Amino acid sequence: MSHNDDQQHEFTSQDVEILSKETLFSGFFNMVKYRFRHKLFQGGWSDVIEREMFERGNAAAVLPYDPVNDKVVLVEQIRVGALTDSNPWQFEIVAGMIDCGECSETVVRREAIEEANVSISDLLKVTSYYPSSGGCSERLDIYIGKIDASNANGIHGLDYEGEDIKVHVVSRETAYQWVVDGKFENGASIIALQWLQLNYQSVREQWQD
Repeated sequence: MSHNDDQQHEFTSQDVEILSKETLFSGFFNMVKYRFRHKLFQGGWSDVIEREMFERGNAAAVLPYDPVNDKVVLVEQIRVGALTDSNPWQFEIVAGMIDCGECSETVVRREAIEEANVSISDLLKVTSYYPSSGGCSERLDIYIGKIDASNANGIHGLDYEGEDIKVHVVSRETAYQWVVDGKFENGASIIALQWLQLNYQSVREQWQD
């Protein structure tokens, strides 16, 4: 296939026709039903497609990292999506929903204090991605945040949100070994820890005091 052929397949939102959008459920999160059609790789248009989509807004996550001591801060809390798992308590990085008018950097700085009692002095953007684009509109921004981990400990979270969050401070090497061992079941955490494992030397050089 030639390069010109490849260019023909670079679709955009202009190549989708949304015929209808129906709200099926509206609560803390929303469920909507789309009817749409789209252009095909081989030319022409698809038949009308119906899909339900979970709308939960966008979110941001940060892996708090102490470059001086080469340690990361992780949080542990119960997760409704894992209630039927053998252990519903999940190890994760810090994360939160982005409210209307907020930027993702503001969210991760706020959540780092609320969930782990650490202040972020600098941020590095890792990536943005859709955790489950087949049926969910959420887009997640991931960061590495520079911190001093010496005061990171205890139980945190907001009572009115029912949060009960335990803080763990572990070495970067230990955290990455947990990735290898399958201790993490959260995509953002795996991505952030893998990225740090690949880039920690340059990060530490950049964040030298």
